[in-house]
Amino acid sequence: MDGNILDPDGARERLAAWKDRIEKLAADTRTMSDRLQEVRVTATDPKGLVELTIDSTGALVDIKLTSKMERTAPDVVSRTIMETLAQAKNQLADRSQEIIADTVGTESAAARAISESVGNHLRTSPEEESTAAPGPDVDDGTEPQSFMEKW
Repeated sequence: MDGNILDPDGARERLAAWKDRIEKLAADTRTMSDRLQEVRVTATDPKGLVELTIDSTGALVDIKLTSKMERTAPDVVSRTIMETLAQAKNQLADRSQEIIADTVGTESAAARAISESVGNHLRTSPEEESTAAPGPDVDDGTEPQSFMEKW
């Protein structure tokens, strides 16, 4: 193939190569989509109060609260849930971006745009986490009381 645009055999070869690349990209994109839809992430907070699972969209699909929650102030429980959810979403963004890189690569503008979109949709920054949650615990020297006992 000498690159001559009027060469019919060369044109067929270029079209066949282009078609093969498009078919591979379509297959890789289907694989990426299937793998992304199957992803679930489970995260547990460091103190072991909560374990939660999110699906591929970042939606909460399961939450387990341990008995430690009974000895923890309600604002700490809620903050822990929100922080653990943010942690899970960041893990989901990482895993999703790995799948994108593994299946369609990172070379194309489309792959980079998909990866960036996933990151923007799922990731939370430390500033967002701190503004969404109440301030740190204050130890007033009293025994922790279950929020359930207050009712």
